[in-house]
Amino acid sequence: MVPLDRLLAGAPEHRSRTGRPLVTLSYAQSLDGCIAARAGERLALSGPESLQLTHRMRSMHDAILVGIGTLLADDPRLTVRHAPGRDPQPIVLDSHLRIPLEASLLQNPRPPWLACLETSNAGKAAELERLGALLLPLPPDSAGRVSTPALLARLAGLGIDSLMVEGGTRVISAFLQQNRVDRVVLTVAPLFLGGLRAVGQDLFTASSYPRLQEMGAEQMGNDLILWGSLDSSV
Repeated sequence: MVPLDRLLAGAPEHRSRTGRPLVTLSYAQSLDGCIAARAGERLALSGPESLQLTHRMRSMHDAILVGIGTLLADDPRLTVRHAPGRDPQPIVLDSHLRIPLEASLLQNPRPPWLACLETSNAGKAAELERLGALLLPLPPDSAGRVSTPALLARLAGLGIDSLMVEGGTRVISAFLQQNRVDRVVLTVAPLFLGGLRAVGQDLFTASSYPRLQEMGAEQMGNDLILWGSLDSSV
């Protein structure tokens, strides 16, 4: 059984010590490390058993985060439906407020928090706030996107102890490259895709490869679940 209670233990203390939430990276990939056949195309990789695990994890986190690319491709609700428990706070990394006004997230019982740049479109921002969204204007990183460290510090200030990150590729890569992942729960589906890789290329050097520690593995249905911790000092 995946030891979720143990993996998430001490989240409040982690926030107090580091000034940011405990971050769990969780997504499903193929055997060759792909999360989709093509960019912008939705593909369900998880079997029913691992999907239940994912929803159980959602219920155990204070908040859940995806990037705007995932929202545009999948139109997710980010709620808990396949397991008992409460819905986490949905958060979208959306630097330029590209979220459609008809997005499913804007119909959620818990309206989304939108992490955007401080220079984002004021007119669109007002419309989104009218629909219930909370905007989190933040400074840019060197690539002109929302700064991940600034976002995590803001979430800590809003009382978020634990954050589940579901992707997509750009978000997964950013959190790993910036050493902002504490726990990993990875679903591996038994197929090859030859498509969109979960993690971008040339992100790490030989001395900085993220290495899973205290690793465990379990088969759920046809899927393999891998879990463990990453050595994150910030």
